[in-house]
Amino acid sequence: MVWGTDLWDQYDVIDKHTQSGLDLVERYIKFVKERTEIEQNYAKQLRSLTKKYYRRGSKEEQECRYSNHASFQDILNELNDYAGQRELIAENMMTGICVELTKFLQDLKQERKSHLSDAKKAQQTLESSFKHLESTKKRFAKEWAEAEKATQQADKTESDPNATKPDVEKARQHAHARTHTAEECRNDYAAELQKYNKEQNLFYYIEIPQFFNKLQEMDERRIRRLAGGYCQFSDIEKKVLPIISKCLEGISAAGGKVDEKQDSMLLIEQHKSGFEQPGDVEFEDYSHGIKPATSESSLNAPKVRAKLWPFGKKHKITHVEKHMPPPAEDFSHLPPEQRKKKLQAKIDDIAKELQKTQDQSDALEKMRGVYEQNPQLGDPSSLEPQISETSQNIGRLRGELTKYETWLSEAMGGEESVHTINNDAQISVLSEQLESQHLYSEFDDEFDDVQTPIGQCKAIYTFEGNSEGTISITEGEQLSVMEDDKGDGWMRVLKANGEEGYIPSSYVKLVS
Repeated sequence: MVWGTDLWDQYDVIDKHTQSGLDLVERYIKFVKERTEIEQNYAKQLRSLTKKYYRRGSKEEQECRYSNHASFQDILNELNDYAGQRELIAENMMTGICVELTKFLQDLKQERKSHLSDAKKAQQTLESSFKHLESTKKRFAKEWAEAEKATQQADKTESDPNATKPDVEKARQHAHARTHTAEECRNDYAAELQKYNKEQNLFYYIEIPQFFNKLQEMDERRIRRLAGGYCQFSDIEKKVLPIISKCLEGISAAGGKVDEKQDSMLLIEQHKSGFEQPGDVEFEDYSHGIKPATSESSLNAPKVRAKLWPFGKKHKITHVEKHMPPPAEDFSHLPPEQRKKKLQAKIDDIAKELQKTQDQSDALEKMRGVYEQNPQLGDPSSLEPQISETSQNIGRLRGELTKYETWLSEAMGGEESVHTINNDAQISVLSEQLESQHLYSEFDDEFDDVQTPIGQCKAIYTFEGNSEGTISITEGEQLSVMEDDKGDGWMRVLKANGEEGYIPSSYVKLVS
């Protein structure tokens, strides 16, 4: 079934139908736009909600150590990701449906206008041809009537006895001329009629069917594209459903990670004071009277029992307390358990700093050894200020470490503290051994010797080689290993540009 055959005479119907189809596409575009606005507003509200309830600051971070607090933060993070997927839906709908359909709609409007205009022009051409046919027909009718009238007048003149022969001849010539003119008009009319019929057949059997069939093809193309837009409305959301499902699964997982026993133990570890519960109050017997002033009880003031009320009111800070001295350095102002934790944490921090300073000292000593063996690389005396400062820092840190270890031992009741702080004592002894043994004599090779690389490595950190004998490397840079680490933490490498020097061996990763 085609429009050109079955609806050849329904121009107005086709005009309205195709316009209605374009209106539907435009309505659908507006519908999707409003849907994207809803998604965008929804996502915006979700982000605002998560931002409102997200905890920040030291107090909140402290609370997030508990699993039930941390899980709520995870839920907020997952919901924020969920909001991002709603934004993605809105963006894809806008670009994939609204923008594309709007462009498609504009093309359809131009195409429809062109087809209807061509049909209108063909119809106007046929109407013009019909008017010319009617004009030729009327002229033929008029001339034929005049010819008949002239013929009748000639017959009348010929039958008139009073008419002269010239009069009769003149009337006959006039009638003959009129008849000849009428015959010519008749031939013109016949030719024009044949031409019109040909144009009419062309219009109704070829041109109009073509125009209407093109409009049908256009309308069916519009319907197919609109149907695709309908499916996109669903498919766009389906594509993000796996990620949305992961967000929802993440929310469920956050709930599953809550461990009430762990939170209870964490609270105990954080706030356990170490004090023992108070014993029974002893009976004080005053029935035997007051003891002599020389008695032992009168010499010693009565012990005042500490009040450790578990449900006491919150202590209000007074003006005097605001100006009290800061907490003691040995944390003796804290309960026993909390004091132990603070001291251990302080020891760990000092140990880390000591290790870092020791590494720096080892590197400087290494550089000094290199300079002594290779004077052309640098002046060993230029490193003395840094070496002196580093040594002072090591001494200071060792003193602090000993001080805090002593306090920790006291807090633990005189027991020997367990040194699980990166083997600091061993590190100190090892550092002294390294300084006394001068283990830097291996670096006496000259860079000018022709050597073959013994391996390849890749820089995992950036190192600024500011001292002589060292070179700068950039993270990700490929290097050739010319001399391996001999236990001092340094290795010699060759860069692609031919530059050669020492770098910390911990800053690169060997590659096969």
